[in-house]
Amino acid sequence: MAAPNSDLTGLHRVLDEGVVLPQAAQRLDTRAELWPDEVRIRVERLNLDAASFRQLVRAHTKYGETDFDAVRAEVLEIVATRGKMQNPVTGSGGMLIGTVEEVGPESPLGLHVGDRVATLVSLTLTPLVIEDALADWDGRGEQVPCDGYAILFGRSIAAVIPDDLPTELSLSVMDVCGAPALTARVVEGYAAAAGGAGPVVAVIGGGGKSGSLSLAAARRAGASRTIGVVPLDREAELLRGAALADEVVVADARNPVALRDAVAAAGGPADVTVVCVDVPGCEGGAILATAERGTVIFFSMATSFSGAALGAEGLAADVTMLVGNGYVPGHAAYALELLRSDAGVRSLFEGRLEHEATR
Repeated sequence: MAAPNSDLTGLHRVLDEGVVLPQAAQRLDTRAELWPDEVRIRVERLNLDAASFRQLVRAHTKYGETDFDAVRAEVLEIVATRGKMQNPVTGSGGMLIGTVEEVGPESPLGLHVGDRVATLVSLTLTPLVIEDALADWDGRGEQVPCDGYAILFGRSIAAVIPDDLPTELSLSVMDVCGAPALTARVVEGYAAAAGGAGPVVAVIGGGGKSGSLSLAAARRAGASRTIGVVPLDREAELLRGAALADEVVVADARNPVALRDAVAAAGGPADVTVVCVDVPGCEGGAILATAERGTVIFFSMATSFSGAALGAEGLAADVTMLVGNGYVPGHAAYALELLRSDAGVRSLFEGRLEHEATR
């Protein structure tokens, strides 16, 4: 029987010496027995975050050939060693879906046995046990079929999966649902302060999951102009076809001058710049592409926040920089409604899933 002295943040699951929160811990206690405020989930699928998956693939690619068995083996090793999925290089994890297996008597989450849910907290702080050796995953995509269990704490977040959408589609959206909700909040604040005149919004990585949702959210929230920035012509073609941005430009976000000039030529500088790319080195360009007293929202786990702060100082850039922490009240419902109501968003998400299924 588990001891009753639990903590809503999950401190009782931390096996490190000293006091650290579960996200910062090197290893978590993964016992299946619940503390009174916990919930156990029977896991069906993991969704690795884009930065983590990209790093794993690169780490196991030589001479243009990727060893996907090694990708799978490393994920198994990380989970077995740490009791959670937290990429030691990127520090990031992802999220999961599954079915509620047991609910502690003091759980405040409002979940019931049998609910199919998506966790809206990171795998980097979620105790996780994989029991099938990822036998049904070939290592080639971010979505990972999986049998095992995970533990949610009293301060965790989970959402019941809607019945009207395919599971994989819901998972893809919920993985990034914090981005559009915060983008909408910031854009609405600008519009209110300006008496209704919306800001110019640039989304770097506008063709990706969080980027496409952020473009749709910015437009709905009252942006006067939306600019989508992508790195490749084929992504630009897809984004133009989705009609989510007033202008779509191709630029390498790691080249600060090229990014600045591309955004300026498309109607910038931006009052609000949203960074949704999963590669490092985009901080300087995002700052340069943003107007004085504008706002940069960093959603990428590849962001160097010290680099962003020092870069803004070195450029004498009077910009506000926000860290998208993935949580805004109501974020899951908001993102799912964007998917349902915007055909362009849905087409991009479905196309991405189809591509992952065939590669």
